[in-house]
Amino acid sequence: MSKPPTKPLSKPARRQPTRSTGHSSGRQLPPAAGKKTPDTAMKASTKSTLIGAMFLMATSAIGPGFITQTTTFTVSLGAAFAFAIAVSILVDIALQLNVWRVIGVSGRRAQELGNLVVPGLGYVMAALLFIGGLVFNIGNVSGTGLGLDAMLGLDPKIGGALSALIAIGIFLSKRAGLAMDRVVLVLGALMILLTTYIAITSGPPIGTALKNVVLPDQIQFLSITTLIGGTIGGYIVYAGAHRLLDSGVSGPQHIRDISRGSITGILITGVMRIVLFLAVLGVVAGGTALDPKNPAASAFQHAAGEFGLRAFGVVLWAAAITSVIGASYTTVTFVTSRTKTTDKTRTILVVGFIAVSTVIFLSVGTAPTQLLVFAGAFNGLLLPVGIGVLLWVAWQRKDLLRGYSYPRWLLALGGAAWLLTIYLAVRSVKPVFELFS
Repeated sequence: MSKPPTKPLSKPARRQPTRSTGHSSGRQLPPAAGKKTPDTAMKASTKSTLIGAMFLMATSAIGPGFITQTTTFTVSLGAAFAFAIAVSILVDIALQLNVWRVIGVSGRRAQELGNLVVPGLGYVMAALLFIGGLVFNIGNVSGTGLGLDAMLGLDPKIGGALSALIAIGIFLSKRAGLAMDRVVLVLGALMILLTTYIAITSGPPIGTALKNVVLPDQIQFLSITTLIGGTIGGYIVYAGAHRLLDSGVSGPQHIRDISRGSITGILITGVMRIVLFLAVLGVVAGGTALDPKNPAASAFQHAAGEFGLRAFGVVLWAAAITSVIGASYTTVTFVTSRTKTTDKTRTILVVGFIAVSTVIFLSVGTAPTQLLVFAGAFNGLLLPVGIGVLLWVAWQRKDLLRGYSYPRWLLALGGAAWLLTIYLAVRSVKPVFELFS
């Protein structure tokens, strides 16, 4: 008796999409509410890093000297100072675009590129920056003391020592990088908001200021060069770019983020410069004579009374302590290796740098004028040397840029701005010869 034919096995039925749930086979489901995909988390991390780098650069530039310079030139030039601010912002953008792009794309710090261009040049750059950074950091610590004095009536030396301990505490925290980014962001925003309030209260002649942006009553080239040196001189020009590297943001794929960060950092500095200029202009335009010993504090007080004086204390303290953080962090990046130096060693060096600056401040009361002139000369020397190295890498060392084709228009723009830094260097070196003559 023959067996019946075996029925072939049927193929499993293909699963049909279920319309009621909105799901279909082969389609990746959207992330659940409140959950981040790896790509989203990476973008959020990069955005946070960029904001931190932008504000580190900006708040490093906005120090006690920044406030004094802006006030002094506003008093002497009046509304015509608007032209100098506008020109300096444009030059700063041209330089920062090149500095951030070369460092960011290459994935190497400025002194590392210097050693690759000319053996030993990077060490010279690091030495110049370290000397200038130390002396100016003494001035930054001094500024924190003066800020707490205006804010709370605290003895400047006690205020300086307490502020240094706060800065050290930030670097000793478990997530020092995040803490640094958050502190400079919050204090940077606070400075701008308070100064904007004073500017509104003082009632500046905005129309006259706008007219002077394009048709200045007078042009003082010294004010332009001083603003450029004060905004991107010494360690400041490298602060944000080195922070990006340490956060892992580098390479041609990050060009858009790097460019946006460099421009925004300068614009943040520019906004603070503009609102401070308007705050002081509103006071002096009304015929008020400022106290020559402390013109900025005098302007704030005339604009908003006792509150204005306390607000000035907050602004000065915030400007000074963020500059302590920026100067200490960036100076140490010039004397350490990004790949060979451990985080613990870097932290110890930063803490030591702040401590030494504070001890010197407590010993002498403030940074001696001769030392500040000496440091200014060294920073003036570093600016054209450092930028010259980076422009050379952009022009001739494509191998260091991971094959990235550098835009010629940007190189030409940077070259024109670089010529101005040479003029700055000449003006910075001259006082040293006078100092020792």
